Amino acid sequence: MEMRRCSVTTHHSSLRVNAFDACSCRHGFPAYKPTPSSSSLPRPTLRMMRLVCGVLAFLAAAFVAGADDPYRFLTWTVTYGPIYPLGVQQQGILINGQFPGPRLDCVTNDNIVVDVINKLDEPLLLTWNGIKQRKNSWQDGVLGTNCPIPPNGNFTYKFQTKDQIGGFTYFPSTGMQRAAGGFGSLNVYQRPQIPVPYAKPAGDFSLLVGDWYRASHKALQKALDSGSPLPFPDDLLINGQKYTAFAGDQGKTYLFRISNVGMTTSINFRIQGHQMKLVEVEGSHTLQNIYDSLDIHVGQSLSVLVTLDQAPKDYYIVASTRFTRKVLTAAAVLHYSNSNSPVSGPIPGGPAYGLHWSMKQARTFRWNLTASAARPNPQGSYHYGKITRSRSIVLANSAAVIGGKQRYAINGVSFVVPGTPLKLADNFNIAGVFTWDSLPIPPAGGSPVLSTPVVRFNLHDFVEIIFQNTENTMQTWHLDGYDFWVVGYGSGKWTERLRRRYNLADAVTRHTVQVYPNGWSAILVSLDNQGMWNLRSAMWARQYLGQQFYIRVWTPEKSYANEYDMPPNALRCGKAVGLR
Repeated sequence: MEMRRCSVTTHHSSLRVNAFDACSCRHGFPAYKPTPSSSSLPRPTLRMMRLVCGVLAFLAAAFVAGADDPYRFLTWTVTYGPIYPLGVQQQGILINGQFPGPRLDCVTNDNIVVDVINKLDEPLLLTWNGIKQRKNSWQDGVLGTNCPIPPNGNFTYKFQTKDQIGGFTYFPSTGMQRAAGGFGSLNVYQRPQIPVPYAKPAGDFSLLVGDWYRASHKALQKALDSGSPLPFPDDLLINGQKYTAFAGDQGKTYLFRISNVGMTTSINFRIQGHQMKLVEVEGSHTLQNIYDSLDIHVGQSLSVLVTLDQAPKDYYIVASTRFTRKVLTAAAVLHYSNSNSPVSGPIPGGPAYGLHWSMKQARTFRWNLTASAARPNPQGSYHYGKITRSRSIVLANSAAVIGGKQRYAINGVSFVVPGTPLKLADNFNIAGVFTWDSLPIPPAGGSPVLSTPVVRFNLHDFVEIIFQNTENTMQTWHLDGYDFWVVGYGSGKWTERLRRRYNLADAVTRHTVQVYPNGWSAILVSLDNQGMWNLRSAMWARQYLGQQFYIRVWTPEKSYANEYDMPPNALRCGKAVGLR
């Protein structure tokens, strides 16, 4: 039998898989043409050769998802270490000795291979906030899909930044570890053949802004476990510091990527004496409106262009909390390279207006329909407003008290994290781990309960989700595996007639949406990514105490075009220990 060689070429900085000549693939399996000499080979040998070629073809076609998409290999060791964010020593979570963690820069469609080594004294997972994990919820890094990495253990994440461009983040998703660090920036740049709708900036800066606690993450977790709510934070940080600096040249334009990596508070961001041109929100290019300041809610990211067009001196970069009685402020410095004057005067204050002003600003974030960069394309159409809804669901948050302890709930159900990840239980048909469709939709009222619900959807369902905020506090919601169109915000109780107010033409797509106090937000999402996905409060104490659940997007058609198999290195825990 004549077979051409299947080749895999590796390089130190990247790995490329050549097109499989020998495995002329059809549906992921090799074409086989017998020759006169092939009959002399035993049938088991022929079957084995076909199997080997098929496996190699799948590895190239399914995992790489493009013959020329490079690999980037990283090794991250996670440890405890001393940090001084507020001037006194605290125990932080470091990645390769860094706090915040390393900035991960890559290019759209890159394959990222990160070997995470856990040197903590507790289990660990990292999640990649906003990365869609196309067909690959196995790499999502949350307790519903992955077993945590045990102390002194490791796990190698393998995922692709498929068809995404923008600023994202990563952080530890286990317990309250996020309150101790372990987070960082994840920036996805465009390939040369994909233009973005603005000139290349002279440089770009990643700013991780978030509230901070003097108490350790273990102390905060213990308090939550005892039934207490999370206290008000002690301060606000930019890149893990109270004060830091960014330098640029007069007359040049720079890209600032700002992410709210905090636990509970919205922020307002501004730069003294400078205007900001919004160009990207969580992977979506926007209409390029100009702002003096911007509200950014927990879990959200956006990017702005700033031109250093003022007198050569130093200026304040300011972040402050929004909608809080006590306002926390962090300041950095924008330093002109030809400046001889330090910052002066009081730190500029935030906007004088409150919730209504913030909601009006949010409505000005619009999708740039002329941009040619990567963006969602449900059912072959960018006209999302004309797609028929498969289903509509209302999700109401509440601060429930169950058994005398503070919990948080969705539609009266407070999620309990099981010892076996839901994805593993579904894969191996393990009973007793979760319940199908036990989340009341619409909310049913009655006493709150503890449960582990999974809501089922069909692949390619087009779904309307209304987040109804029944509390007098800001809420934010995140959906793994997707971005979605934020089509409306409003006050009071949502009703069907409010659909007339939806933006069905150019609503921005994002992965995290805010819901204003005693108000509602509406999104549309095309469920075109098969897997088990976490829908949660982005405010981490609320997520930890039950304000989350999982959706399972599924089709009975088994195909690598829909979802990849369970990776061979997947950890087993709970009832899945020993299963193959």
